[in-house]
Amino acid sequence: MSQNPVKACLDRRDSLFHEYTFGEQERKTLDSDGHFVFPGLLTSIAQENLTRSLSYIHELSRTSKEGHEPNRFSAEYDIYLESLIAHPQMLKLARQVLGEDIRYDHCVSLNRPGGNRGIGWHSHGYSDDDPRLGFVRIFFYVNGFEPDDGGLKAVPGSHLYRDTRIHAQTDEDLQESWLAGRTHPETGDPLEIQTLSAPPGTVALMWTHAAHGVNPRKPDSDTRWCVVYAYRNPGRPSGARWITPEFERKSIPGAEGLMALY
Repeated sequence: MSQNPVKACLDRRDSLFHEYTFGEQERKTLDSDGHFVFPGLLTSIAQENLTRSLSYIHELSRTSKEGHEPNRFSAEYDIYLESLIAHPQMLKLARQVLGEDIRYDHCVSLNRPGGNRGIGWHSHGYSDDDPRLGFVRIFFYVNGFEPDDGGLKAVPGSHLYRDTRIHAQTDEDLQESWLAGRTHPETGDPLEIQTLSAPPGTVALMWTHAAHGVNPRKPDSDTRWCVVYAYRNPGRPSGARWITPEFERKSIPGAEGLMALY
């Protein structure tokens, strides 16, 4: 396996994020809703480098073979994406959410070209019976999205059920099945679908058990560039952990102690 030969700026002093606040109120929103959005958080240089790297991954994925796909193991194919695993600002954000003891889980590109059909409703799992162990996904929406054009949608409060079996093809299917009669465990309000919007450079946090889906990308739209990094508290196996043994052993500055399963 060879990495992207394009040399991106890898100076660790380069800012990944603009200044942001993730204090008590923001944490309360994340824990109540299951997701939290930072509009326009990515710096311009980060957006440029991410666009370059994700374009490369997108081209590789057109002819990839099953087993070590560039879209599922994205950081293993691109030096810039690899460098973000242990970028100081990335680790600071992950630890603000999870606490100090964290592990890197995966880096997956979620590029959606014009005409992409999106993805139906689903959820993921980790430590389903022990909420003390967290698993968060950090989405980078490099060029953003509109709600009806490759837009992310979620169900605030759904993560509190810690249900890994949420599946539905359409909003209507979800409303008639899993959502029917369910209320927010904390507020008692009926669970409802929320459509999100994101200007360029948006970063979104999402707890792994949250119900979410993606609307189709319009046929005449350009590619929605997106990558997700996942981190977790160690303690349980992770079915989403996509790391080859070679990459786990690789010396990545700042990633010491992050790559192992436990």
